[in-house]
Amino acid sequence: MANTTFNGPVRSENGFKSISKDGTSGAITEITTYGGAPVSLSDGDVTLTNATHSGRVLLVPDGGQDNTYTLPAPVAGSMFRFVYAGGAADATDAIIVTPGNTNFYIGGVTFLDTDGNEVSSVFSDGNSNSSIQFNVPAGFDVTIMGIDTTNYQIFGNVTSTTAPAFADQ
Repeated sequence: MANTTFNGPVRSENGFKSISKDGTSGAITEITTYGGAPVSLSDGDVTLTNATHSGRVLLVPDGGQDNTYTLPAPVAGSMFRFVYAGGAADATDAIIVTPGNTNFYIGGVTFLDTDGNEVSSVFSDGNSNSSIQFNVPAGFDVTIMGIDTTNYQIFGNVTSTTAPAFADQ
């Protein structure tokens, strides 16, 4: 594959896409869209795709019920940034899961307790945790990045009265 070098600004009216091309079939898979507008996730369970959600800020609503957001199979370089977009502390939970227990999280998040008596780190076990639950959040900004075809790296912060929790599905 050839490389292109630009000398000066490069412009796009609708963002840039990072793709991968299958060496055998030639099939193109979108990994990340750079520069796209934020995506407001619906109040309900949502299955994410690389083409629509990777590389964009994902605005998570103040839910009417616990909402589960399912990531696609990990691809190195895919990036999902979840930001709480509610106007007040949520009375429900946001849960982000991988496609299954063979795809798991590595890393953790910083927990900021809203009553001010705790700042701590919450880590995945690094070998089987495929779900993270943000319990009654007042805010969060969490990034989940595909590091290979098995694992997602996770980092960010969660503000709540209750610590977030990693678990197996």
